[in-house]
Amino acid sequence: MEKYNKLLRNIIELIEKGLFSSKDLKKGVEDSLKLKMEIIANKLNLVSREEFEIQKKILKKIQKDLMKIKNKKIKKNL
Repeated sequence: MEKYNKLLRNIIELIEKGLFSSKDLKKGVEDSLKLKMEIIANKLNLVSREEFEIQKKILKKIQKDLMKIKNKKIKKNL
C-alpha cells in the first residue's frame, strides 16, 4: 500500500510542477494496463476465438464417430 501512496505522491508532484499533463497520465495508465492484461493473458494460456471454434468442431466430429462405433458394437452384440 505504501508503494501506491508513494506513486500517487510522485504523480501529484509532477502534475503540480507542470511536467506531467493529463494526456500523459492517461497514456501512461493505458499502456501500463495493457501490459498487465497481456501478462495475465499469457499466464492463463488463453486461446483465440478462432482456435476455440476449430477445437469445438473437432470434438463434435470425434463424438459423432464414437457414437457410430458404440452403435456398431451394440448391434454386433445383439
